[in-house]
Amino acid sequence: MPSHRQMPPGPHPVAFVGAGPGDPGLLTLNALHALQRAEVILHDRLASPAVLALANPDAQLIETGKTGFAPSTPQGDINTLIVAHARRGMRVVRLKSGDPAIFSRLDEEIAACDAAGLPWTILPGITAASAAAAALGQSLTRRDRNSALRLLTGHDVNGFAEQDWVALARPGTVAAIYMGKKTARFLQGRLLMHGADPATPVTVVENASRPGQRIVATALATLPADLDAAALGGPAITMLGLAPRKAVAALPELQKERA
Repeated sequence: MPSHRQMPPGPHPVAFVGAGPGDPGLLTLNALHALQRAEVILHDRLASPAVLALANPDAQLIETGKTGFAPSTPQGDINTLIVAHARRGMRVVRLKSGDPAIFSRLDEEIAACDAAGLPWTILPGITAASAAAAALGQSLTRRDRNSALRLLTGHDVNGFAEQDWVALARPGTVAAIYMGKKTARFLQGRLLMHGADPATPVTVVENASRPGQRIVATALATLPADLDAAALGGPAITMLGLAPRKAVAALPELQKERA
């Protein structure tokens, strides 16, 4: 019987890593170290080039993207790739935009590792809601306004996602809606149907924290039309109940004056 020191090493833990919203400066140190040690990185389409540029230059990069209402890599294929590379003894990073525990099918991938007898670890990341709120100069919670924050998905595997519309329609509600660009009209209709004030502020932040960040400040009554006019092409998060602070909203105009 070989001694403990002679036993062959087990597989490296699969690291489920939060890439943050896109600005590489918002990566955690643990995430950076995992990227620098990785031999295989399976990343989603929202992982920014600036973050991927920090990875081990010898690592194999595999895009395993998912896009709402568009062709996506099947989850079963992603699970298979994770398990196959980890079983080969590779240091595998599953890189997910934002935080890996928020709307990223983390449980399914952990279940695949468990079924294969593979160890794993989770390295949290800054989620898009936090980055968007920072871009607006707003707090996600505030005394006398909202004592709760809702994180919602605009769609699920069955299409448009149904929510507790009565609760969402109440004055003072703040919710961050992920993957909500294409569901703006649905969201507007459901909220107005359940008594939401048409003047409720809604702000959509595209490319939060990235160089191409854009902020579309609107109201529930005009949300779909304003989004159509803005023609957003990048990843965006919808912030229900929040408007940009006046100083933040005026910043582009101030920059033009100084130019």
